[in-house]
Amino acid sequence: NEINREIAMELLKMTNITVDYAEDGKEAVDKFMKNGDRYDLILMDVQMPVMDGYEATELIRKSSHPRAGTIPIIAMTANSFKEDSDAAAQAGMTGFVSKPVDMAYLLDVLKQNLYK
Repeated sequence: NEINREIAMELLKMTNITVDYAEDGKEAVDKFMKNGDRYDLILMDVQMPVMDGYEATELIRKSSHPRAGTIPIIAMTANSFKEDSDAAAQAGMTGFVSKPVDMAYLLDVLKQNLYK
């Protein structure tokens, strides 16, 4: 939802993170395919219109982009059950953050995935 996205973007910008966004999963895939070298990490909402985050992640992972297999993709979802984190991992996501987002935890997940 737009309000949650704007809040998350502002919080990330306050930590000097450059942020881009996609309205839906298809747009996320398209942006990655066109400009994937610009991104260090993808925060992928699981529930999006047009194409959900699982399908978008699978398409990115199966794509021919040179970073398709290595770019960290972090699931963001209101669902925080084990089967949700398992589904995220099976789709190719490398991390899992539940909503509402705990900013300290999100920053920790970002650090773990950006500075390996």
